[in-house]
Amino acid sequence: MSKAVVLVHGAFHGPWCWDRVTPVLDDAGVAWVAPELRGPDLHADADTVRRALDAMASDTDVVLVGHSYGGAVVTDAGDHPSVAHVVFLAALALDAGETLTSAGGEEATAIVHESPNLGDVIVANDDATITLPAEHVGPFLYGDCDDDTVAWAASHVRPQPAATFGQSPRRVAWRDRPSTYVVCTRDRAVHPDLQRIFAKRCGSAVEWDSAHSPFASMPRETAELLIDVAR
Repeated sequence: MSKAVVLVHGAFHGPWCWDRVTPVLDDAGVAWVAPELRGPDLHADADTVRRALDAMASDTDVVLVGHSYGGAVVTDAGDHPSVAHVVFLAALALDAGETLTSAGGEEATAIVHESPNLGDVIVANDDATITLPAEHVGPFLYGDCDDDTVAWAASHVRPQPAATFGQSPRRVAWRDRPSTYVVCTRDRAVHPDLQRIFAKRCGSAVEWDSAHSPFASMPRETAELLIDVAR
């Protein structure tokens, strides 16, 4: 049985965000795919991931990784027969009926509305997308990264379809697939206490001293976790 990792990016991002992780996977001989999510909504993005999984050899065991919004995507897509394990990286491990704006239920209400939060700085556009202004990319998403990394990320982030925030997953993969949750304790985009609510839903959990984007600040540790899970 061959092993592979499928890397699912979060909102405002693209496959580029995994560029520091994938060389470590290559060195370890672990195959990987990083599909590009284009929306226009959560279900379409999950279908994109399913097509990437369909394209893999039938004897491949996949570790499916979702970062941030990508956690909602892998929650929906992760019941695919090829998926052996789902990893949530500071991600939205939604339950049935939850959306990105209602994630975690009543237990999360006070946490989500702590200020300042990411929702306070996102800008709504006339074309049904939302934008994270460049000046907020560092503080909210890359708080433990150097200036060059922040500039690199800010030059790549793009508008996100607003509809992705309003849909619930059609399936809930963490209910019937082995899963691991990575809590990032210095995260300003997804509150660490909200992440801990999601972590309780998963089979195992670890906590990292990281801001929201460990694929940039801790790429080797991120890759090594995925390699260990794949083995």
